[in-house]
Amino acid sequence: MSQRPHLSTLTRSELRRRLHSPDGLRLQLGRFVASIRSNFDSVADGLQALYSDYPVATADDFCDYPVELRSSGLRRYLRPQAIFRFEGMQPFKPLPGSQAVAMLEWGLNWVFTNHAQHYLIIHAAVLERDGLGLIMAAPPGSGKSTLCAALALRGWRLLSDELAMIGLDDGLLMPLPRPVSLKNQSIDIVRQLPGQPVIGPIAHDTAKGTVAHMRAPRASVEAALTPVQPRWILFPQFAAGHALDIEAHGKAHTFMQLVSNSFNYPRLGVTGFEAMGRLVDGCDGYTARYGSLDQIVPALESICTRSA
Repeated sequence: MSQRPHLSTLTRSELRRRLHSPDGLRLQLGRFVASIRSNFDSVADGLQALYSDYPVATADDFCDYPVELRSSGLRRYLRPQAIFRFEGMQPFKPLPGSQAVAMLEWGLNWVFTNHAQHYLIIHAAVLERDGLGLIMAAPPGSGKSTLCAALALRGWRLLSDELAMIGLDDGLLMPLPRPVSLKNQSIDIVRQLPGQPVIGPIAHDTAKGTVAHMRAPRASVEAALTPVQPRWILFPQFAAGHALDIEAHGKAHTFMQLVSNSFNYPRLGVTGFEAMGRLVDGCDGYTARYGSLDQIVPALESICTRSA
């Protein structure tokens, strides 16, 4: 991906020094560079666990997104709170310091969603198989991230767990591989999957329950500058004990479902309508209801092999 050194080459003391410095720790995330500043030791530990394979940029490199996660005042020492800031804005209420790593991930999602407006952005997991992209769009609680993790551990290339970013001019999927967000029972399910998943720090009692993140496969990080042609759109619906049911959809249904899962479609106006239309025209659309990964994973692999 880059000739820059990886975060794994930094000692813990050097990592902490950069997090405390005015320029922050500059990480290359796909085509973007984010500067991260924090006085939480847990953030340093979380970055080492989840971002060890990512290139480290220098202070001379242009920074797209400067973010800060800090605890200040006396609360830094007594029941610290994590405060997320971006360019002077504080988009979230403070959270307990024990949730700092999770808050960093949520904050970065917010930054990309609200400021990378030269892409059509859909709330979806995105993976690639044999050069073609699978978009899995669904609301929270649908099992999207668990399925995404399972496919990534089986050799699918991870582009993103949260954001499908479609180029407005070329219609290609822009990779933004970052850790996969897992909640509650999904953490143990993914931990037990083949493929040696690496799970980062666990945050308890968040608004989403118990939260952790799975490190993105190194091969996905290294390919983060290579865009992908979208080919399949899936709306997954997990329900424990449900029999496998996969239904193909027409273009109009797929279009409207994607619109309901898009972050910035209305903001883009005609440009967004045209980009969404090109995306749907080039893809097959499905809804999949399933009760276990053992059902859906081989079924998806079969569909994507037949229709490649």
